[in-house]
Parts: sequence; C-alpha cells; structure tokens
Amino acid sequence: MRRRAGRPVPGARCAAVRAGTRALLAGAVLLAAAACGLTSGSPMVDDVEPGSIGQGKPLEGAKLTVTSKEFTEQLILGAIMGIAFQAAGAEVIDRTGIQGSVGSREAVVNGDADAAFEYTGTAWITYQGNSKPLPDPREQWEAVRKADLKNGVTWLEPSALNNTYALAMNQANAKKYGTKTLSDVAELARTDPSAVTLCVEGEFANRADGLPGLEKAYGMNIPAGNVTQMDTGIIYTQTAKGACTYGEVFTTDGRIKSMNLVVMEDDKKFFPNYNAAPTVNTKTLKEWPAINEVLDPVTAKLNNDVAQTLNAKVDVDGEDPHQVALDWMVDEGFVKEG
Repeated sequence: MRRRAGRPVPGARCAAVRAGTRALLAGAVLLAAAACGLTSGSPMVDDVEPGSIGQGKPLEGAKLTVTSKEFTEQLILGAIMGIAFQAAGAEVIDRTGIQGSVGSREAVVNGDADAAFEYTGTAWITYQGNSKPLPDPREQWEAVRKADLKNGVTWLEPSALNNTYALAMNQANAKKYGTKTLSDVAELARTDPSAVTLCVEGEFANRADGLPGLEKAYGMNIPAGNVTQMDTGIIYTQTAKGACTYGEVFTTDGRIKSMNLVVMEDDKKFFPNYNAAPTVNTKTLKEWPAINEVLDPVTAKLNNDVAQTLNAKVDVDGEDPHQVALDWMVDEGFVKEG
C-alpha cells in the first residue's frame, strides 16, 4: 500500500466508482474522468457535521480540492482529509486516486489542488533530490518542511504513521531459512544465492530508496533473474504462497497480519521514514489558516496500527476506501453524520 510514490494496490480501485455512487448529479462520464485525476474532479457530498473538529465551521465559504495517489492508504487518507474539511464547512472537490506521486504532488504545488497527505521520505528523496534519509523522524519532517516552503507547499504536523518499505516471507520459509533481519538476508544471499528470490514492484526495483540502495547498504548482490517485478497485491499473495522467498511489503499494510507474514528487521536502518503528514498549498493555508486546527487532531490519531486496520478493511475485506474513512471519522468522534 505504501505507498509513497504511486504504488498500485488491488482494492485501491479508481475513485470514480465510489464518487459515482455518491454524486450522480455530476454525470457518470464526468465522474469517471474526474476521480482518476483527468479533469477538475467531482464533489464530495458526505452529510457530515462537526464533532470534535470543525466546531463553528471555520472553513465555511472555502472551496477546497483534495488529492491523493491511487493506492489504498492514500485513498483513505484523502477521504479523511476531505471529510474533515466538509465537517468544518468547506465545499470539497475530490481529486483522489491520481496515478503516481508526481501528479498529486504537482497538483498541490501549482494550486490545482489545495491539500494532500504526503510522506516525508517521498518528499525528501523523490521530490527534493536527496539520497541519504535522516534517521530521526522529526528531523526528517523538519528538513522536508523547510525545503518545501520555497515550493509554495506547507507541511503540517506529521503523524506516527510510518509507511516504509520492508521485506517479508511466509511462515514456512521463515522456519526453513531462519532469517530475521536484512543482514541475515544478505548473508543468505552470499552463502546460498538461489535461496533469495524477490517479488517487488517495478518502482521499488529502480528507486534509490528501494532495491538498488538496499543491495548497496547491506552488501547484497542479487542476480536479476532472482527478482520478479509485479503489482503490489500480487506480491503479497505470491509471498504468502512461497513463490518468492521474500516480498516487498509496506509496514502499514493490513495483509501482513491477515497473511501471517514475517517481516525482516531493517537492522541497519536503511529504509527512510515515511511519516504521513498533510501538505497544503501555502497560498490556500494563508487564506484558510483554520485548515491546521481542523486537521491536526485527526493527524495525531494516525499510526501504523490504525493504518493496518483501515487498509485491511479495503484490501482484505473488500470495503470501499471512502466509506472506511467515514466510518473511522465517525467512530473517533471527529465528525457526526447529518
């Protein structure tokens, strides 16, 4: 689910489906295009009122566009943000579900969208061009925030949700090979090269914070023939079946628990911190500073346990991402259904 730079996930279906069911008035054709980020978007029309957030409707009169990437967690986070804005009185346009990281990022930078949840590691490495992550999560967020101010983007307080990369294996392979850390995997690759087969996304196979950097940091030399690229959801099922010894997973993905996978410890702390935080177009934030007070309590509640639970409702149970977000917002008391 991660993830950060456009990780497609089964269950993270195009937002057009859910948007169409809730906003038929906009027209089926328009909605299908809008929810995929091809046009200006479609209205969010949740019937919500302030709960613990949005009291006094400080965003009354605002017209805010929310965007996200296309994978499950991002669809949920985008919906959470939009629901919060609606409860605070704003009219919200839904542009969630844009493929890849760059599209949603650029929408916030150029003002085509007003806000999105983004990951600190993605910004630091992919957008800001750094190669070495900062190991302290707070320092990473502060560095990203400072660098992005010149791009017209303001980062609000981060969450504890850290959706970083990991390698995982099924229980049978865990017992067979006994690896517990990535250093163990590197040693296995050295002593028994054929034992280390990987299922990874195409993006992970080529990113500096993905497989190339991982091999360098841990001294691995995995033959290209041992690496199979595939969509995220297939990675989980193939890893669970043992078709590959190790699969690239994301630490907030609910399928780790549901498929009983064993995650390898990143003992050299190679993978960057990918804490989720709201990013807001700075001009929008200056016009509507209450965005901060509306989102901050919600962000503070987000952590890996919450993310795994919500993501599993979509990717394991087949629920709709927007409905999952709405149910959580109501259950937490952030909003009330009208």
